Amino acid sequence: MWCNTLKTEKYTMQKKEVDKIVREMLPFLNNLQLVRLKEVLGKCILANNSKEDQTNTFLLDKFFAAKRAEGCSEKSLAYYEATITKTLRKIGKNAKEIVTDDLREYLTTYQREHRSSKTTIDNMRRIMSSFFSWLEDEDYIVKSPARRIHKVKVTKIVKETYSDEELEKLRDSCTYLRDLAIIDFMASTGVRVGELVLLNRSDIDFQERECVVFGKGGKERVAYFDARTKLHLQNYLSSRDDDNDALFVSLNKKRSRLTIGGIESRLKNLGRKVGLVKVYPHKFRRTLATVAIDKGMPIEQLQQLLGHKRIDTTLHYAMVKQQNVKIAHRKYIG
Repeated sequence: MWCNTLKTEKYTMQKKEVDKIVREMLPFLNNLQLVRLKEVLGKCILANNSKEDQTNTFLLDKFFAAKRAEGCSEKSLAYYEATITKTLRKIGKNAKEIVTDDLREYLTTYQREHRSSKTTIDNMRRIMSSFFSWLEDEDYIVKSPARRIHKVKVTKIVKETYSDEELEKLRDSCTYLRDLAIIDFMASTGVRVGELVLLNRSDIDFQERECVVFGKGGKERVAYFDARTKLHLQNYLSSRDDDNDALFVSLNKKRSRLTIGGIESRLKNLGRKVGLVKVYPHKFRRTLATVAIDKGMPIEQLQQLLGHKRIDTTLHYAMVKQQNVKIAHRKYIG
């Protein structure tokens, strides 16, 4: 037992020496050279650097297993997998051997060949940064080659929201109680359309005017609705003669649970009836965020209401009206 303890202490000391040398060489060597240096210095110590651990398939499997454990959705994982796999295949190297110039060249070539927007390229950069940062954290590489690739500057576009008049037009276009209930529910709760289609009747608390929704990553939160939504939702549910647990169902005889595509299509048709071109579910969410900010809701409370992990995302959703900026200028400065 004493012998084993001595071996462990010796291993720890040797590993610290290897790490110290590698850190000293960080400014002078690229990632591939640092990996080779670490392998040479610690070939008798760092046993986890076996050849089977060098394959991209092995590294990707480990990365996605970690992401699933963190609660990342399967939809996001599929997007990550497609982006990373395509990048590694195009560069044609093992992930541990990729250097910063490889990633820069790939992103530049991809943007030129596909005429991609800056937003698309920045999303790719962000995904690659996540992957290589994980490799660094798990000691598969010494430093991430994506670390020196900075965020792409994207032109901020003020995205549209529904005006009060447009919302009333949409309500007036409804010939079915279900459609009216959907519009009011999305306008007052600001839930994602993916959260809406998962709701069941039992999730609704009419007395408190609230419901439990499951957001991205399976995170649970409470959403709230107004009195008008309560009345229209109760009228809709009272009119139904089916036993489906789903909160919103199709209008045909099957009365099956509404899908995301079904809601998107229905809203587009309702908008077309009243001459509105851009009618889609996410616009309700952005509208609620903007109205809340304009009326003085603290950004931290809005973040919780929308179920955002980062407050930066909430600020991106909420577009402050210019008229309110003008009033605030006169109040505090003018």
